[in-house]
Amino acid sequence: MKFLGNSLHIANSGKLIARSSQTPSSGGIVFDSNKNKIGKVSYVFGPTKQPYISIRLFKSADVDRIKRNCGEKLFVSKPKSKKHNKRRMKPRQKK
Repeated sequence: MKFLGNSLHIANSGKLIARSSQTPSSGGIVFDSNKNKIGKVSYVFGPTKQPYISIRLFKSADVDRIKRNCGEKLFVSKPKSKKHNKRRMKPRQKK
């Protein structure tokens, strides 16, 4: 797990907005300071040096606790890599 940034507020869309010092990869799982899963990184926007991160909250996340603890440290884990299905191609035949 890597340090993601600090939470700022919950937007009208229901997503948590955070400020970071680096650009995380989309789809990473976000944890709070107590190591509880709270959501996934859905969108990164703003300046490249200190981007804003939009986090889609899980249904199991305690929204009231997140609202009370604005400024809380957040952490992110790397998203699980998807296996690429490599299709085997038949070699071309010489004419």
